[in-house]
Amino acid sequence: MNPHHLLCIGECMMELSPVEGGLFRPAFAGDTFVTAWYARELLPKTTPVELMTALGNDSFSATLLGFLHEAGIGIASVQIVPGRNIGLSMITIDEYGDRVLQHWRDTSAARKLAADPARLRSTMARADYIHFSGITMAILSAEDRETLLAELRRARAAGATVCFDPNIRPELWESRDALRTVLAEAARASSVVLTALDEEQAHLGVLSAEDSIARYQAIGVETVVVKRGPEGSMLLAGGRIQSIPAAPAPWVVDRTAAGDSFNGAFIARLMEGDTAERAARKASIVTAEVIAQKGALVRVSMRAGDR
Repeated sequence: MNPHHLLCIGECMMELSPVEGGLFRPAFAGDTFVTAWYARELLPKTTPVELMTALGNDSFSATLLGFLHEAGIGIASVQIVPGRNIGLSMITIDEYGDRVLQHWRDTSAARKLAADPARLRSTMARADYIHFSGITMAILSAEDRETLLAELRRARAAGATVCFDPNIRPELWESRDALRTVLAEAARASSVVLTALDEEQAHLGVLSAEDSIARYQAIGVETVVVKRGPEGSMLLAGGRIQSIPAAPAPWVVDRTAAGDSFNGAFIARLMEGDTAERAARKASIVTAEVIAQKGALVRVSMRAGDR
């Protein structure tokens, strides 16, 4: 295992968002992809950041490969699945001005990203930090979920720091029981959980950030961050629970990447040697910069170690 190497495992989709004149602008989206992008922004260029996913042999998949390469995100573990394509996400605005997301994933190659245990194992062996999400788990078959979890447990036992964001999207799961069971097993395989309080309250019956932390602590998670939006976050680290205030944002333009940018910054700062507390405080600063700009992928002024 090489030190200072981040591997993010999950889906990347083509995203169409509305612009003036009834037209749509293409971009790329996906929670672990966005986390990788912000980690890449904030880590030294010599620190590898890699995305493990599966793409098709369509032109949009080829465009994404080029985008990842230009962004400095490693593509060595991207698998091309013939006959499949990249997933599609479309954003529309409803009558109340709210964003509505529609997804087309049935033929997405990303559903096959965990089909090869040997490939998973060899790829994870290169990394000392591994990040995945509840969406990663939701799009896989039951068999491939077990394969991925087994390899994550193996990687953690070998010394890797495994980071997990439950990112709860009930519409992706075949049942509520599957959602609860798989997310619990994914957390159990992880050393760091980065979760959102509003999602846990809505879908897991969690009452408070302290309640969420207690649940994860009971199954052996060492570090837990419960993201609470404008109220900041609650952190468990080293057996101590503390509140981390949100950094003030000059204004709020787009919250699209708030959680994923926090994840990327938090993991980047851990990799650079910060304590979990300092990592959470710096991640809050990054998130404040991100939500003050439009779009999921924006430049941030803070480089790793600047504050």
